[in-house]
Amino acid sequence: METAIEIAAQAPIFRRMSTCDVERLLHRSTVREVDRGASIYLQGEAAHSLYIVLDGWVKTYRMTPCGNEAVVGVFTRANSFGEEAALGDRSFMTGAEAVSHARVLQIDAQVVSRALAEDMKLCQSVLSGTMESNRCLVHHVEQLKSHTGGQRIADFLLSLCGGKTGNCTVILPYDKVLIAAWLGMKPESLSRAFRRLRCYGVTIKRDHAIIDSVEQLAHYADEDPAEAWSVRQ
Repeated sequence: METAIEIAAQAPIFRRMSTCDVERLLHRSTVREVDRGASIYLQGEAAHSLYIVLDGWVKTYRMTPCGNEAVVGVFTRANSFGEEAALGDRSFMTGAEAVSHARVLQIDAQVVSRALAEDMKLCQSVLSGTMESNRCLVHHVEQLKSHTGGQRIADFLLSLCGGKTGNCTVILPYDKVLIAAWLGMKPESLSRAFRRLRCYGVTIKRDHAIIDSVEQLAHYADEDPAEAWSVRQ
């Protein structure tokens, strides 16, 4: 079984560092067990720590002035969140909450800040990882803006397939309300879109998605959105 440090070393922000350097940086970090629904930190709270997910799923979110929640990110094993703590921001821009039982590695922001000031390789690694996260966020925004609801779900399911081809069964990693929020949809719209995907060989059974053909689903996800709307929506 991999140790917490070995999992953390796989995070994009530490990927350019040697295992020894990661161990030296993280030797005083703390593993936290977090129950589903428990808050890890709140929006606006002092940015005291950087986090790596060891197991489970965590979401980050922003609360609007009228009290609505906007999901900003969903993270799992070897993903980092709360990078603003390492980059010198005084407060967290989002809140973070476990959406399943989770284990996270909590890294003191002051330790990371001191290491960044002393180690250019670490600076490059953290910057590279932050840029990778930004690219993922830009891609997600592009999907929200340019894809139909069904195509967004298709992309989401494909991301769970791990590069498999042919038929594939995946487990939905968190509840459908959160899936809908992450994909910019209402829960009822998500249910309708799931039903439409039957035409593309996708069957939803509780928390499982049975995909007859990954290739067929990928073709649908890449269709011209205008064509997808006119034919299926």
